[in-house]
Parts: sequence; C-alpha cells; structure tokens
Amino acid sequence: MAEQPDWQPISQLPLIGSMIDGMLQDAEEHYQTLLQAAPKPHVLDDYTVGRVFEVFGSQKNDLWLFEEQLARWKMDKLSVGQRHEVDRLTEQVGRCRTVIDSILSLAEELKEGTIEKVLAKSDLELGLEFLLSKGKPPH
Repeated sequence: MAEQPDWQPISQLPLIGSMIDGMLQDAEEHYQTLLQAAPKPHVLDDYTVGRVFEVFGSQKNDLWLFEEQLARWKMDKLSVGQRHEVDRLTEQVGRCRTVIDSILSLAEELKEGTIEKVLAKSDLELGLEFLLSKGKPPH
C-alpha cells in the first residue's frame, strides 16, 4: 500500500507557498531555455532531454499532493488572508501543470533532433533534410 502523505497544518502555508512559487518559477525558466533550443535541438544531448523528462515528469506526478493539500485547507476555517493565499496558490499549481505539460511536449519534439540523433544520420540524410527544409524553389 502506498504511503499516506503527511498533510500539513495551515501554519505551513508560507512554506508550501514558497515551494509552489519556486516550482512554477523554475518550470517557467526551464521552458524558456527549451524554447531557445527549439530552433537548434542539436545543441541538446539525449541525457539532457532525458533529465527533462525525469525531473518534470516527477514534478507533474507530484502536483496532486499540492492540489490535495490546498483542497484540504480550503475546507478549514481560514482567515481572509489565508483564504486569499490558498486561492492564489491553487491558481499557481494550475499554471505549474500547464507549464510542465508544455515542457514535456516540447522535450518530446526536441528529442528527435539531439546531437546523437544528428550524428547518427548519414551525410546523404542530412543533405536531403537541408534541401527539403531550406532549399525550397522560389515562386
């Protein structure tokens, strides 16, 4: 049987909040980095793309813990400030889920063009790809 999480008292709201905010900021930064690599995926290697899947796949799988913790707090008698923060964090977790899904989707595309994939292609394959993508005849 899976181990039951230790649900936190509302006094841990600042800690949980900083964890969620940090996770979202980290995810947004990684997404921007991957977007910069998108036009030239050969700058990435298989290991790096694999780590993206590992780290953000794990984070995605853990989001339910934050969602459940926030839902439990919503059922408590909270101050106005606490309720506002719980609502804000609920939105942050939703944004986290969206950004992480975008990261995983982009990584799925990028994994086909890593340096190892490029090096495994023959000169003929690379030449044909170049001609087909860049060498379109003028109209």
